[in-house]
Amino acid sequence: MEKDLLQRCREQIDACDRELVHTFERRMEAVLQVAEYKEARQLAVLDRDRELRVIAGARERLQNPRYADALTDVMEKVMEVSRKLQVEMLAQHATERQQQGAAVRVGYQGVNGSFSHQALESYFAGRPKVALNYNEFEDVFKALRAGEIQYGVLPIENSSTGGITNVYDLLRQYDCHIVGEKIVKVDQNLMALPGTQLTDVRRVYSHPQGFEQSRDFFKQYPQMQLIPYFNTAKSAKMVSESGDHTIAAVASAQAARLYGLEILAANTNYNAANHTRFVVVAAQSEHSPAANKITVVVAVKHEAGSLYKTLGVFYDCGLNMVNLESRPIEGRSWEYFFHIDFVGNLDNPEVKKAVDMLNEQVAYCRVMGNYVADE
Repeated sequence: MEKDLLQRCREQIDACDRELVHTFERRMEAVLQVAEYKEARQLAVLDRDRELRVIAGARERLQNPRYADALTDVMEKVMEVSRKLQVEMLAQHATERQQQGAAVRVGYQGVNGSFSHQALESYFAGRPKVALNYNEFEDVFKALRAGEIQYGVLPIENSSTGGITNVYDLLRQYDCHIVGEKIVKVDQNLMALPGTQLTDVRRVYSHPQGFEQSRDFFKQYPQMQLIPYFNTAKSAKMVSESGDHTIAAVASAQAARLYGLEILAANTNYNAANHTRFVVVAAQSEHSPAANKITVVVAVKHEAGSLYKTLGVFYDCGLNMVNLESRPIEGRSWEYFFHIDFVGNLDNPEVKKAVDMLNEQVAYCRVMGNYVADE
């Protein structure tokens, strides 16, 4: 009799499983259609607000509330599988486009000869591409959102002056994904029209980072007025077109050659090992088995020890954290977002464990990207 009862229960479970498999297949087909829609409109794969609404709706439809937490776990797993399927499809499409030789449209801030343009050319070397330049960092993000470009290349950190804060903020604001990085050796140079002498120069134009990296050099020339400009290469272009021997620019040697300027002082940056790290961003996430670096953004709970506990997650999981950058949360005094870079791949069990622990530990957590680090 007891065996008969067990058999009937198992048959009921088997019937439910058959229904689940059929429903799962239908859901995954719909998920792929959503991915195609997002790809066509350059929308992000992750829509956490939508996921939370779906989970809340599922809980409300339960007749027995005792299963609510278990259902939440199941739905979270379904969401994870759905996201992974979408990312795999989008990555496959990107690979197919590359194999077919289709040119990718890549945006950067500045003009030809800028360090951003150098990073773009280096990262996408050997791939058909169309490089589009924009005046401001935010213009690159707007172009990504509008579907004008497939990728953007933006500076995010300099080895001498630290993080480029507005790029960190824009990454979060526009919900973009980091899909790659490129490190460029940066040598700043003071340049002017041919025939100009150092003693002739009264005004110097450059991006604030160019001035900051060359601050020790300019202490020797207090007569030179430092005027912030869009970027280093655009400064060189402006000086080239001015016909004015009293102005100069701080930019790369490549910009000097490109715009026909003469270098008055080479390597003005005080740090001989001056490098800038650029990130390659996209509207959708991409994932590769070779990816070995992850960027996450967290906002810790406003309570004692919360940051200590958050950073302890990386120690507990044996993960190497390589960068930490804080940015204030708008409208909430003395509260911060923390951008964290660490070594790993999202397919690694310890990494998955760390991300799960972060989600439980913090008030906000978002994986910005898993990509191949540039050494």
